[in-house]
Amino acid sequence: MEIGKLPNDVLEKIVLSNIKNKREEVLVRAAVGEDNAIIDFGNNLCVMSTDPITGATKDIGRLAVHISCNDVSTSGAEPMAVLMTILAPPNTTEKDIENIMREAGEVAKEINVEIVGGHTEITDAVNRIVISTTVIGKQSKEKLPNSKEIKVGDKVLITKYVGIEGTSIIAKELEEQLIDKIGKNKLDVAQNMDSMLSVVKEGIICGEIGVRYMHDITEGGVFGAVWEASKATGKGIEVLEESIPIKDVTREITDIIGIDPYRLISSGSMLIIAEDEKVSTINEELNKVGIKVTAIGKIIEEGIILNKNGEISSIEPPEADELYKALSLHK
Repeated sequence: MEIGKLPNDVLEKIVLSNIKNKREEVLVRAAVGEDNAIIDFGNNLCVMSTDPITGATKDIGRLAVHISCNDVSTSGAEPMAVLMTILAPPNTTEKDIENIMREAGEVAKEINVEIVGGHTEITDAVNRIVISTTVIGKQSKEKLPNSKEIKVGDKVLITKYVGIEGTSIIAKELEEQLIDKIGKNKLDVAQNMDSMLSVVKEGIICGEIGVRYMHDITEGGVFGAVWEASKATGKGIEVLEESIPIKDVTREITDIIGIDPYRLISSGSMLIIAEDEKVSTINEELNKVGIKVTAIGKIIEEGIILNKNGEISSIEPPEADELYKALSLHK
């Protein structure tokens, strides 16, 4: 099978179809385009998400905490606790584990979550370190985004820039191949884009404002996220390619490597669907905390459409992320 997340049609066919038992306390369950599970605990909702780190080898302690906390924040929830599992091959050193936990501890402090437990194991079942994190958050019922309220004409927004995580990983993993092509200054900018990986602030703020849907833009990039959002909400989406915010260094690196920046893993950017009347408030509140937000499209009756300077095409389902194609150059 191809490296990366299972294609959504395969996921539905062989994974989701085998989840038979349903409990009434589960309000949001496993589905394409849903970042979290949400369980009704009475006055509060428990929001949970889990994710592994498999594509990167550097700064994986930071990435591991950020990605699952980001997913929880798509429900407007505040991440509270992290469970971390580390599976490491026999050639791993104590210093390697210590570095991972130092990074994870620093990020956890930055976004005010506690690492409450997990599992650390040396095993020959893996040939490099794999980290999986599960994050638990808390949310009030009244402020939970409701995708059933989405209407034609609602705006599709994204925060920051596309390709944040992918650009940073590629710049670190392929440093030797890139430094002569783009120079040290641009390489430093690209590597330091991991400072923008968290979407916890925008998730909590937009949860307070009251938006209709949020989705962390991860594997499959912005086009994958748009496709999954359409699938999850049952609505059509039209995106204007020229409106999608992308940093020059991301464009330059992806051009050099020959990959599509719009299908590159983009943790650090949140896709938001909100009614038109709330867009100015979202803009104002996110700008207060230094977060850029851009309208890139709108909800339509049907279809998942890309408008590129007036030329219309369909956005296809996400396949293996472009990151894996880039990292194959490192082998």
